[in-house]
Amino acid sequence: MRWIVVVAAVEPAATSLLLILSPSLFGWLILGAQLSEAGQALGRLAGIALLAFGLACWPAPAAANQATSAVRALLIYNLLATIYLFYLGLGGKLVGILLWPAVALHAILTILVVRVYR
Repeated sequence: MRWIVVVAAVEPAATSLLLILSPSLFGWLILGAQLSEAGQALGRLAGIALLAFGLACWPAPAAANQATSAVRALLIYNLLATIYLFYLGLGGKLVGILLWPAVALHAILTILVVRVYR
């Protein structure tokens, strides 16, 4: 039974890697269409979320607490989202009204989750 959970967790993790590395390829393979620049940025952000989801669903060793896996996944998601959104903001091309508040929110959540993780 454990192998089913592992396979189910590997699928979003593998999808996340394709979305992070090449969202336009993912769009072409799944939707048969090219993604705009904004669509590619959102695809990468979705890939980051899927990576965290896959990590959260990964079965914990028998001695470990499953809640620790969830906290670790939240930490990874918020940290990577902060870094990626900050990177987008520095580029200056894709800067909407909520970009910098989103960067700040994810940075604050990263700090708070680090405190919980310790």
